[in-house]
Amino acid sequence: MLLNVIERGPDTQAATPDLPPVVLLHGMFGRARNLGFVQRRLATTRRTLALDLRNHGESPHGPASYPAMANDVWETLAYYNASPAMLLGHSMGGKTAMMLALTHPELVHSLLVADIAPAEGGFTRMDIPAGLENLEFPATLDRAGADALLHPLIPNEAVRQLMIENMRLGDNPGWEIGLKEIMDGLPAIMGWPDFPEGTAYNGPTLFIRGEISPYIQPKNYPAMRALFPHYTLETISGAGHWVHVDAPKRFAELVEDFAKL
Repeated sequence: MLLNVIERGPDTQAATPDLPPVVLLHGMFGRARNLGFVQRRLATTRRTLALDLRNHGESPHGPASYPAMANDVWETLAYYNASPAMLLGHSMGGKTAMMLALTHPELVHSLLVADIAPAEGGFTRMDIPAGLENLEFPATLDRAGADALLHPLIPNEAVRQLMIENMRLGDNPGWEIGLKEIMDGLPAIMGWPDFPEGTAYNGPTLFIRGEISPYIQPKNYPAMRALFPHYTLETISGAGHWVHVDAPKRFAELVEDFAKL
């Protein structure tokens, strides 16, 4: 499956030809532009590609699993002649990046995983009410109306605004994303498969965790070391799961430092 791509890069004079392209992978219910501020900073000196993962943004829909999503990224990078690449993935995008690094290490120059471990965890079904995929939409809808429509179902402001970004507003409103496919695949998205003993990605790897996020814990370190033996871990003080939103300056600094490797 070829994915929708937002590509940015420098003019030829500012380009650094020896650096690999950077590929950015968003989290669940996100889209390519979510990491736009990081992409714009990196694109001053190098080629960057931000992808809409399957069922998200403007990419096609289909069954959700990490092998399938990693294969989509592989196909898309091959089409754009963009490998080996530095992969930067947040949450679900981080798991997709890890899956690609473990199954096709030759495509991955380096790996940056934002606030997710190679383990069970991530967005939970509890955050999204059952039946949201069957929500009845009015004939026309603006953003204020969408907020009012979702408020009884999603009291959490941040989650509600995230879901509004995935709506088609105006006349004939509805979900832009493959919400049914995402909900059907949620156990796989929340989970993490077992790998044969000895499976590892040996390239440079950086995990960035939010200090107040639960998704990277000391109990995860043995699996992280087994699968990514050269990893380092940075913690951003005061940040939650959306580390790039809670601490954009520090997050961008860590990304840019790692991208120089």
